[in-house]
Amino acid sequence: MFTGIIEEMGTVKRLSVREPSGEIEILARKVLEGTKVGDSIAVNGICLTVTKLLPDGFTADVMAETFRRSSLKECKKGTKVNLERAMAADGRFGGHIVSGHIDGTGTILSNRKEGNAVWVKIRTSPQILRLIVEKGSICIDGISLTVAELTQEDFSVSIIPHTGEETTLLQKKPGDPVNLENDIVGKYVERLLGIRSEERPDTQETGGMLTMEFLRENGF
Repeated sequence: MFTGIIEEMGTVKRLSVREPSGEIEILARKVLEGTKVGDSIAVNGICLTVTKLLPDGFTADVMAETFRRSSLKECKKGTKVNLERAMAADGRFGGHIVSGHIDGTGTILSNRKEGNAVWVKIRTSPQILRLIVEKGSICIDGISLTVAELTQEDFSVSIIPHTGEETTLLQKKPGDPVNLENDIVGKYVERLLGIRSEERPDTQETGGMLTMEFLRENGF
């Protein structure tokens, strides 16, 4: 399990794709501390298992499902990636519960500066949007962020200077893909209540999105 608090930015040294899977090698420093083969490291929000430790980085296998679900296939030598080690049992919970299992991708639509912050607007699929709640949590490329604005077609987050400096998000430009992981609490609520936009007429007008009103009506 991860928290979405990025520890450092690493650099892709090599991505070898052997259809339909592959192997990635990443240059890193901080996340190597205390890490051993078999441990998990989130790479742009994707939970990968360390297969080899190197003096200046690590390697990990990448399965076909990861390539299908994420933007990892877009990486090339020199690409910067967000890195986080799995949370220690005695660690501080600084973000939110992040599994490292990507639900899909989104596309950067725009960056807009407001005071000391930058608003980033992202378009994604209805399947991902329906589990996003305004002022709730979303994991973007492994970064735990708060949803600042939500529509039926996209959502926005506001990036403070520290997050902008310590992660790759503000290095992205319109059209670039990002990995998205919905808040796991919303996934369980949907599963337990059987919420599906195609099955529930009361969710049609919100585009199938889970709303705070719906949660309150159902005791959450």
